[in-house]
Amino acid sequence: MMVSISKRQKFVIVAILLSLGLGLIQFANITWRYQAIAVLVILTYFLSAWSLKEGLTGVEWLTVLILPTLFTASIGLFFFLIPARWLTRAPVIALYGFGIYVLLLIENIFSVAAIRTIQLLRSAQAVGFLLTLATAFFLYDTIFSFRLDPWFNLALVAFVSFMLVLPGLWCINLEEKINRQIWLYAISLSLVLGEVALAFSFWPVTVVVGSLALATALYMILGLAQHQLSERLFARTLSEYVAVGLAVLLVIFLTSRWGG
Repeated sequence: MMVSISKRQKFVIVAILLSLGLGLIQFANITWRYQAIAVLVILTYFLSAWSLKEGLTGVEWLTVLILPTLFTASIGLFFFLIPARWLTRAPVIALYGFGIYVLLLIENIFSVAAIRTIQLLRSAQAVGFLLTLATAFFLYDTIFSFRLDPWFNLALVAFVSFMLVLPGLWCINLEEKINRQIWLYAISLSLVLGEVALAFSFWPVTVVVGSLALATALYMILGLAQHQLSERLFARTLSEYVAVGLAVLLVIFLTSRWGG
């Protein structure tokens, strides 16, 4: 007799399994840590696909599954930048498990809303936007922590940003295919973020401040692009986003280590 498992139960199972996997990575030899993270990232994609497969069609196998997968990559890479103590890492593991569960709920709403109208769609888009920013911050922080050549920063940030911006734009109208406008927006915005990363590679800021600046830039341009796609971009909305950007830029300028 086969036991029927609901979607929510699948989400809980996936969250628990991936949280355990993240915890086990701590015991991996330092020379194998990136391989272990890669395995966990791959598992995230397939476990997410298993839990959401009833509603996935066409392009959703890409757009719906990108954010949970990148969320795992961001937390997994950031995991090794925090002190190697259970007192600090246990809360991260718990928050990661909760984050994965929430992401699966959000992506389920997107896959269903592509077929029929759902009242929770607007809330899912808002929470997905916040988790996109969080994922971006952790990935940007990891990239800057490697202290790479500025041009490598440009390439990596542009690539990561593209992978985040694409589903972030698609989830607004939830079309069966990714249209030309979304492709152009995603490519253009990711290149802009790459260029911002290049600029901050020469700016005397800390890794955290630089990552926060990039996440703020993503907040501005992705937020404005989403409003444009939903035909809700008004002068007041534009001024609010610009005000946030200028405030963060001022803080960064004042906290930069000018003159060494």
